[in-house]
Amino acid sequence: MPHTMKHDALLVELFTEELPPKSLKRLGDSFAQSVFQCLSQDHLVNQSATSQSFASPRRLAVLISAVLEQAPDYPVREKLLPTSIAFDENGQASAPLQKKLASLGYANTTIEQLEKSGEGKNEALYLNVTAKGADLQSSLQKAIEEAIKQLPIAKMMHYQVNDANGSVQDVEFARPVHRIVAIHGSHVLPIQAFGITASNTTEGHRFMSSGPIAIQSAVDYEQALEREGKVIASFTKRRQLIETDLINAVKSDQVLMPDSLLDEVTALVEYPAIYTCHFDPEFLNIPQECLILTMQTNQKYFALTDGTGKLKNRFLIVSNIVTDRPEGIISGNERVIRPRLSDARFFFQQDQKRSLESRIPDLAKVVYHNQLGNQLQRMERVRALAGEIAKQVDETGIAIDPKIVGRAAEVAKTDLLSDMVGEFPELQGVMGQYYALADLEHPDVAAACYEHYLPRFAGDALPQTMVGTTLAIADKLETIVGIWGVGLVPTGDKDPFALRRHALGICRLLIEKNLALDLKVLIAMAKKQFVGLSLKNEIDNEAIYQFFLERLKTYLRDQLLGDAHFTAPEIESILSMNPGKLNDLPKRLQAIRGFTQLSEAAQLAAANKRISNLLKKIEGQPAQNVQVQLLRLPAEANLYKALETLSPKLDQQFKSQEFMTLLQSLAVLSQPIDQFFADVMVMDDDLQLRQNRIALLSQLHQKMNLVADIGKLA
Repeated sequence: MPHTMKHDALLVELFTEELPPKSLKRLGDSFAQSVFQCLSQDHLVNQSATSQSFASPRRLAVLISAVLEQAPDYPVREKLLPTSIAFDENGQASAPLQKKLASLGYANTTIEQLEKSGEGKNEALYLNVTAKGADLQSSLQKAIEEAIKQLPIAKMMHYQVNDANGSVQDVEFARPVHRIVAIHGSHVLPIQAFGITASNTTEGHRFMSSGPIAIQSAVDYEQALEREGKVIASFTKRRQLIETDLINAVKSDQVLMPDSLLDEVTALVEYPAIYTCHFDPEFLNIPQECLILTMQTNQKYFALTDGTGKLKNRFLIVSNIVTDRPEGIISGNERVIRPRLSDARFFFQQDQKRSLESRIPDLAKVVYHNQLGNQLQRMERVRALAGEIAKQVDETGIAIDPKIVGRAAEVAKTDLLSDMVGEFPELQGVMGQYYALADLEHPDVAAACYEHYLPRFAGDALPQTMVGTTLAIADKLETIVGIWGVGLVPTGDKDPFALRRHALGICRLLIEKNLALDLKVLIAMAKKQFVGLSLKNEIDNEAIYQFFLERLKTYLRDQLLGDAHFTAPEIESILSMNPGKLNDLPKRLQAIRGFTQLSEAAQLAAANKRISNLLKKIEGQPAQNVQVQLLRLPAEANLYKALETLSPKLDQQFKSQEFMTLLQSLAVLSQPIDQFFADVMVMDDDLQLRQNRIALLSQLHQKMNLVADIGKLA
């Protein structure tokens, strides 16, 4: 019927008490997605239909652009039973068949109406019927119940309501629900949930709306709420408006707008208004990170800095009330911020009454892990490891003082015992740097207090000092190896000690700081620090190394050469060599990319792969030297001569890291290799000839793979 096939917009809204702000966006997206998917599964949603999510402090809603009132009927072919079971001895419908038909709602169906299909043991009876398409009201009722069940609500509220029959019903949700709106076109669908029957009436802003709002049609929802209710229902639109208004309000200054704060503030207001406030300039004597964090974390305010990044005593608030006379709002927020800043000043002043050095023994009072001891014991392991790494760094030609590294390791974690970091854990390292400078510690020691946490996330800055870099490697490596030993290896999404992030950080430090340190040696040095501890697991150096290689694949995949990312075969050609030093990997990858452009590349890669496969079949180690007198055939003699001539050049190019030139130099071997495989039987019956040819191929394989296993490119 034309009426049932008409597509209209559908609106569904849950109107509630104030929802948890930190999860509001996820709740809105989940609600919209669940309703859309349920209706789509019932074939009620047009293929070109769009879904729009709405989430404000007191509502979750979804608008779907094109929804049917009645889904079309559709054919159903249902397999019933094998014919061997479906018939009794008289050829009539057996009891199991009758029971099956009854369970499907087709008890009156005769055998003649069923389809017999298949042959032999696979022959079975099938039911062919036209099923009634879903109706929107029934399907939406089911969709709402499913959407509510799937919402990612961390903690439920339990409350009681009177249902349609007047009896008391226990319900649970993130916050109490007061109204439900369900409109298809302009028609109300009386679905029910939380003891409430849906209508077309909702409510607007708690303070600026004049009263209940009747939504005349689904498509009018967003405009009607904004016009009559002073509510911007779209989370995305509200966030964009806040961000734009914040930027417009600061003029020549900079506004600090972390995404998490923008999301949270967006979830707290329905109709945002930006107002400028001030605090007493005397608080600017406190480290600005403390002031910024207390404004953002405790008050949800937006701090301002000048063009150089220095904090201003001006800040912005996002209010839920628009008014021409905001003086009361401004003065109220200025009063609120003062005690918060006073607390920060108190913590800062109290902390400076004790030096970081005096706090070192107190690290013993902080448990790190029951198998790994306390923070003092951990510090001693990190200090010893950092000292060994410093020696390695010094041997590469980079000047570093092991004593300064050791001192940095001693005090780097002591700010964890300060009042400020106790109040704001996010400031660990930041406050350590301030306190170390106040204690007149070496500038590199102070810097390392902060820098040893870097990088904290993908794309984060790296340490600027060599002391900070060395301590960062030691700190992260000690964590990885120690946690590995207690059996808390990352699995799936679980990585409570952020070992993946630490491993990726070490890879970045070694590569981007161009440190010629051997990762395998570093892992072995870290393992030594745990000798004597009774750990759950044996620390497996190779498993930890492979764990690093997996992180390296991720890191290298994200790198660009020109406009193109490196390919999986290119990366595999490098990492399959199990490199110890990582600092030259980007240069090797660039060389591999250049090699693939050579006309001889495909032939050389295929030949190298062939040699690799052949050498894998050889038992024991190939002979080290080729005996020239056993090179009987011209093709093998020519290949040996070409390799002997080229080898010194390849070795020099490898030593000077001229990887691109080295790979290009391999091109002269293309013809001799081709001729060798055309004329020479490697696995000759003569044992001496066979071993000599294998020795020749082994030497060739080693020289071809100085930069990477080019066979992986075949």
